[in-house]
Amino acid sequence: MTAIQTNTNEDQPSLQPLVDILADQMQEVNSTIIARMDSEVPLIAELGGHLIAAGGKRMRPLLTLAGAALVGAGSTGRKKAIKLATAVEFIHSATLLHDDVIDESNLRRGRHTANALWGNEASVLVGDFLFARSFELMVETGNINVLGRLSNAITGAPDTEMDAYLHVITSKTAILFAAAAAAGAEIGGGSPEDIATMHDYGMKLGLAFQIVDDALDYAADAADMGKNTGDDFADQKITMPTIIAWQRGDADERAFWQRTLGEAAFKDCDLATAQTLLANHNAITQSLATARDYAHQARDRILAHCATRAEGEDDANSAIGAALAEAAIFAAARSS
Repeated sequence: MTAIQTNTNEDQPSLQPLVDILADQMQEVNSTIIARMDSEVPLIAELGGHLIAAGGKRMRPLLTLAGAALVGAGSTGRKKAIKLATAVEFIHSATLLHDDVIDESNLRRGRHTANALWGNEASVLVGDFLFARSFELMVETGNINVLGRLSNAITGAPDTEMDAYLHVITSKTAILFAAAAAAGAEIGGGSPEDIATMHDYGMKLGLAFQIVDDALDYAADAADMGKNTGDDFADQKITMPTIIAWQRGDADERAFWQRTLGEAAFKDCDLATAQTLLANHNAITQSLATARDYAHQARDRILAHCATRAEGEDDANSAIGAALAEAAIFAAARSS
C-alpha cells in the first residue's frame, strides 16, 4: 500500500504540485483550445486569443484532469478528459465574457476586458461561439450530458440571507468546480463513490475560492487582484462580507447598504465607508475563516477517499490526492 504524502502547509500552500502532475495533459488542453478557437472570422481568433492570453489559474480544467487521474484513467479516458477539460474552460471563458458585458467591467486579471476593447456585441457573440465549441467537444467524448447531469443546481428555498448568498454562488461558481471535478472522474471510469467524492470536493473548493474573491474585492490592492477594487460594490453584488456587515449593523448602517447595494444611489467616498463598516464588524476576517473551513472540508474529503482507495493495493495515483488536498488549502489562502 502506498502511503499518501501530504504537503498542506497552510502558511504557503501551492497549486504547483497539481500543475506539475498534470503539466503534459494541460499542454494538450492548451493546444486543443488554440485549435478549436480557429475560425474564418478574424475577430473570433483575435478576441479569443486575448482571452486565453489573460491566463489565470485554470483550476476548472485542472480539476477535470485530476478527476480522471485520480481514478486511474487509461489512454482513452485521458483523451476524453482533455476534450472535456477544454469544454470546461470554454464554458468558463464564455461566462466571463457575458458577465463582463452585464457588469460593464473593464479590467480582469490586470488586463482590459474584451468588451472594453471590442465592444459588447462582439464579446457576446464570441461567448456564444465558445459555448457552441464546448458542446461540440462534449459530443465528441460521447458524454454530452455529463456536465449537465453533474451540475444540478441546489434546490430548496433559502432560510437566511447567508443561505441565499450561498445558493447564488453555488449555482454558478462552485457548481462548475464540482461538475468539472466529478465529470473527470466519471469520464475516466471512476466508481459512483469516486464521482461523488470529486463532486463534493469541487463544491467545497469552489465555495472557498468564491468567498475569497468576494473578500478580496474589498480588501486587496487592484494591482495584486488584477481587477478594480470595489467592483462588486459598484455592481451592487450581495456577497458574504456585506451580508455579515448587514446582519451585525445598526439601522443607520443598514440604511447605507440599502442606499448603495439596494438602490445604487452612490455618493463620493461610499466605497471607503463600506470598507470601514466591513472592518468594524470583522466581515472580511469572518468571510476568510468561512473560506478556510470549506477548504478544510474539501481537503479532508479527498484525503479520506484516497486512503480508502489505497487500502489493500498499490495505488500509483496517490500523489494526485495529496496535490488536490494542497490545492484546496491554496484556494482559501491566496491573495489574488
